[in-house]
Amino acid sequence: MRRAVHFAVLFCLAAGLAFAQGDESGDSHLLIWKWANFLLLAGGLGYLMAKILPPLFVSRSQAITKDMAESQRISKDAEARAADVERRLAGIEAEIAALRAESQKEATAETERLTSYAAAEIAKIQAQAEREIADAGKAARTGLKRYAAGLAIDLAGRKIRSRMTPATEDRLVRGFVRDLK
Repeated sequence: MRRAVHFAVLFCLAAGLAFAQGDESGDSHLLIWKWANFLLLAGGLGYLMAKILPPLFVSRSQAITKDMAESQRISKDAEARAADVERRLAGIEAEIAALRAESQKEATAETERLTSYAAAEIAKIQAQAEREIADAGKAARTGLKRYAAGLAIDLAGRKIRSRMTPATEDRLVRGFVRDLK
């Protein structure tokens, strides 16, 4: 406020000097009214400036101080968030490495499980194939035995027919009838 008053006084003095130099014609009465008018105007402006400007400057200073404090708070908050993001990013690399290791273990375990499952299935298929081969072998041997027996019976029948004469037939029928009695 003192500065405003000092400024107003200096302004009045400078204006007075300017008027004094510009009006040397001798019309002093008009000059006095100009000075009075100027002093009244300068005084009124000084009074208004002294009343209005200090509260305006104070409120503006407070608003600037408040804005600076808010900016500092926002800056600290942003720095904290940035530090948290940095911490998370540092942790992400470790998490990614852990996930890769875990997925590698799971893949290895799955491969082993599938390998053992495939081996078990192969063993089942081989056992079933061996049973089917054994059954087919038994069926083939049985069929072969039947075929061989059939051939042997045919051969025996042919031999018997070739040796069979009516006298031999007669003797066989008599022996059979005797056994029946």
